[in-house]
Amino acid sequence: MASPTLIAPTSKLKPLLPIKARATQTPPSPPPHQQPLRRQFLCLAAAAAATTTASLALGGVQSAFAASDEEYVKETAEVINKVRSTINMDKNDPNIASAVAELREASNSWVAKYRREKALLGRASFRDMYSALNAISGHYISFGPTAPIPAKRKARILEEMDTAEKALSRGR
Repeated sequence: MASPTLIAPTSKLKPLLPIKARATQTPPSPPPHQQPLRRQFLCLAAAAAATTTASLALGGVQSAFAASDEEYVKETAEVINKVRSTINMDKNDPNIASAVAELREASNSWVAKYRREKALLGRASFRDMYSALNAISGHYISFGPTAPIPAKRKARILEEMDTAEKALSRGR
């Protein structure tokens, strides 16, 4: 039985009425194509790329944080001495809190300065110093500046300081 709503194949389709556009204002035309500005930009971009490539080929770009080897050795030796003097202070010394604050400031600046240097990351002196400074900083953050460092941790830190100092003297 055929349903009256179904379209039979023999029925003719009625044409759709066209949609009338409302009377509106025409949108403003886009600005004219600005070819000269595009050419100028592309010329400047090509010149900048060529300059960058040439400077890299001629010797590379030095890091803004790069330090000389002598400076690294000097500052690392200063931090080693500061660590030894602070760790070996008596726990009843009234100046221990200020000494720990100075040590933390020195170690934070040392780490911030040298951890970005790719040339130093593989050095034994850097590895040992970083490990010891991390242990010291973690101890004082967790237990406070007046808490004494346990004997095993203190021995490990001093051993790492010794190996870092030996590595520094050998240029490693």
